[in-house]
Amino acid sequence: MILDFAGRVWKFDNNVSTDVICAGRFINAPLDETKKHVFESIWPECAANAKPGDIIVAAIWFGRGSSRETAPAAIKALGLAAVAAGSFSRNFYRNAIAIGLPAIECPKVGSPFKEGDTANISFSDCKIVNITSGNSLHFKPLPDQMLKVLEAGGIEYLLKKMTSLQSGT
Repeated sequence: MILDFAGRVWKFDNNVSTDVICAGRFINAPLDETKKHVFESIWPECAANAKPGDIIVAAIWFGRGSSRETAPAAIKALGLAAVAAGSFSRNFYRNAIAIGLPAIECPKVGSPFKEGDTANISFSDCKIVNITSGNSLHFKPLPDQMLKVLEAGGIEYLLKKMTSLQSGT
């Protein structure tokens, strides 16, 4: 399984809205421009400091608010590997999985992590490990269909892959 990875933790509290993740004024901007403004209102240096493979760890109700797909798309475009949260808004969660951004729901995930820790997320073990402290938490396995979407990089890529397999190209 390719969905095992490690990265630096960026920690957020409760109720991070999609407007905080990506302000509405960027909804029609090209994704390369939008990603420069991820979390701009609460973490202006995000685009400059976040590195590909970094992981967001949040408390509860991450991605609340509007159902705009721009928020998870901008996080993914910035190169962040995953979002682990105690809970998600249903729309954010579905949009994240649909575009291939791993969204891991794990109660109390915020407790054992501090900003800057290193996390290891293993879908094969359904475990998030704080490599810095040694603490670990288990999360509920995702259904096989969701894992297939994530492994393909999103629904669009999964459909392209399936179509090419069916056509023999």
